[in-house]
Amino acid sequence: MSPDVVERRDGAACLRDIAPALLERWMRDYYFDTDIDLGSSGVFSFSLREVQEMCGPSAEEMAAVVFDDSRTQGAEGLRGAIARRLGDGDAGAVMATHGSSEAIHLVMNALLSPGDEVVVLEPVYQQLSAIAGHLGCRLKKWVLPASRHFAPSLDDLAAVLTPRTRMVVVNFPHNPCGVALTAAQQHELLTMVSRVGSYLVWDGAFAELTYTGEPPVRHGDYYERVVTLGTLSKAYGLPGLRVGWLAAPPEVIAACLHLRDYLTLHLSPLVELIAQRAVENADRLLSVRLPQVRRNLDCLREWAAGHEEWVEFVAPQGGVSTFPRLRAVGDSQEFCRRLAATHKVLLVPGTCFGHAQHVRLGFGGSPELFPEGLRRLSEMLAREAGR
Repeated sequence: MSPDVVERRDGAACLRDIAPALLERWMRDYYFDTDIDLGSSGVFSFSLREVQEMCGPSAEEMAAVVFDDSRTQGAEGLRGAIARRLGDGDAGAVMATHGSSEAIHLVMNALLSPGDEVVVLEPVYQQLSAIAGHLGCRLKKWVLPASRHFAPSLDDLAAVLTPRTRMVVVNFPHNPCGVALTAAQQHELLTMVSRVGSYLVWDGAFAELTYTGEPPVRHGDYYERVVTLGTLSKAYGLPGLRVGWLAAPPEVIAACLHLRDYLTLHLSPLVELIAQRAVENADRLLSVRLPQVRRNLDCLREWAAGHEEWVEFVAPQGGVSTFPRLRAVGDSQEFCRRLAATHKVLLVPGTCFGHAQHVRLGFGGSPELFPEGLRRLSEMLAREAGR
């Protein structure tokens, strides 16, 4: 065995020693074997035919694709479409990735070293904290308290932010809780991070799924050390394309390209073409799914109001996931297992996010199936309450 392999096995950077990805394992075990999805955090998926009808590309355009290697940073057409969607139009500041999961991995490995101080949310999507922890960073938790219905407080951030902070990682609107920051709070957060000079990594997967009516803040306009992550999986209903992106300063893009040379190299040119057309016509995709999401959310509010003795529910400010507490359930993992086995309903236990009495309940699925999923969940809750 070569010395460099021995060193990596003994060090914090050996990838095989990273903590299990609890959410991904749960979805792998139950996503494909249930009939109704109440657990996912995106809108339900479009077919290729639907995408072509609304966005293109035509069958002729797809047939003309040559399966050459693509650019490491991503095809210019796709990066340009993303840059225009983000608002500044600078395709050079965008890198297209294999979903936002690759973007998270690249950014953290490019910017962090053992011993770095990193502020992460708690609870949070696991990859946004576990990768930094695996790299040997010192994690400081910006806690979203369950007692406050997970509402974020910038005072709590101030308590853990120091001049030694290398990176602050957030995902607002939040997965799984659905909480968000106002525009004023976003500006304040940017000011706080800029004062200590750290990188701010903002996972914006839910950026186009908000219900507050406030326009999104373009974070890079206010502070230069911002890395924004995005994906086609959540709002656009295209998780199977596996396309995400990061928008970042030039030195971050360069560092990520260096790492990608050892990983995925580039995206498929066919995938990039479809993704480009989807981003260029994103408003058409959103115009179909957002009314369905709002209808499901109204249904969820009505359902929760009728089950207050069993469910503690707070309506989300963004995203298509909520994080209710099940009052009569002590072990959400076992409850969700039984729900999948007996009622064929997918629900994600809060243990995937460190809260055993909560569940991630997604409302982005089919409006035809969503009420039936809630009805089956009611049956399980009634059975649990009678135990």
